[in-house]
Amino acid sequence: MTAFPAASPEDVGLSTAALGRLSAALRDRVAAGHVPGAVALIARHGKIAYHEAFGALAPGGRPMTTDAIFRIYSMTKPIVSVAVMMLWEEGRLLLSDPIAKYIPEFASTQVGAIENGALTMVPAARAITVQDLLRHTSGLTYEFRGNTPVHKAYIEAKVARLRQTNADQVVTLASLPLLHQPGAHWEYSRSTDVLGRLVEVISGQTLGAFLSARILGPLGMTDSGFAVPEENHSRIAEPFPKDPEGGADISLLDVRRTAVFESGGGGMVSTTHDYARFCAMLANNGRLGEVRLLGRKTIELMTSDHLGNVPSNPDLLPPGHGFGLGFAVRTSAGLAPFPGSVGNYYWSGAAGTSFWVDPAERLYAVLMIQAPVQREHYRLLFRDLVYAAVTD
Repeated sequence: MTAFPAASPEDVGLSTAALGRLSAALRDRVAAGHVPGAVALIARHGKIAYHEAFGALAPGGRPMTTDAIFRIYSMTKPIVSVAVMMLWEEGRLLLSDPIAKYIPEFASTQVGAIENGALTMVPAARAITVQDLLRHTSGLTYEFRGNTPVHKAYIEAKVARLRQTNADQVVTLASLPLLHQPGAHWEYSRSTDVLGRLVEVISGQTLGAFLSARILGPLGMTDSGFAVPEENHSRIAEPFPKDPEGGADISLLDVRRTAVFESGGGGMVSTTHDYARFCAMLANNGRLGEVRLLGRKTIELMTSDHLGNVPSNPDLLPPGHGFGLGFAVRTSAGLAPFPGSVGNYYWSGAAGTSFWVDPAERLYAVLMIQAPVQREHYRLLFRDLVYAAVTD
């Protein structure tokens, strides 16, 4: 297994003093009771220059450790997208394939046209493709992304229930109306849950088994998966039971028991070190040490913008950004209210985890917290202070 070399910040063009400001900011926010704890990792030129833990593993508990295990929610999506592209590289699917070729329930999916608050079903203008699922232009949605009749239908159908298999969920999703015509709009959605089922159908394995055998095991991501074994329960990071600002109850996935529903869109756990191994593979054009998961041109395809002029949602895709096959992609050096390089790609998780890879700077970074309400603040704060540390 390839080990990560370490380096001092100055050895890789980062400032120790500036990283000290990052540490101080995170310590201060922990001390203020804003988050229970955090772990941050920064690597540049293939070397880890910063890996620090802050606060407590759980509120009132023992100190946070750098090997803490976090629920990564939507940071599951890039891993499942890589799995799909591995099958694509084997010639077992085409990006232009209709998803109904593999999941027949989607052959007759209809679109929910909404007029004056009423829902009318109309035929889909074209089939949902594998590419649509990867770039979130399938027409599917998330039930919490609005209050239209389509969103309400998702809630009534209990698409998020945990006592279901991946096969069960896609049958339910295929029976519901699409929010948009396929290809017409970028809509963050349960598309990657469907991709998880696609992996199962093509590979003949459960999603968890495929990921373990083909990605997590080969990359040495030993603490990643859809559940945490009992011997590691003491390393699970936990949130405050109530949000410290608004007082809302906080409830995250129970990852201490085996998952029935292995959500390709949000069910996994990981550590900063494990996810850094995944980032390192991406940053090195599909390879980590002697292990190659994808080819260079495949990584280029995945991290290119696949939206063009397709409308998107500005709350999730900031100005100057598009979306590739599993990642948001920066298309402009300016416009967005945070630093970065054209070609950056990234995503994050609902409980507070985030990562990005900057090929131009040969830099990647991972932040893990379990604080759902505060997640937007820390994504930006972390990115701002990491880039402020770049000296050459």
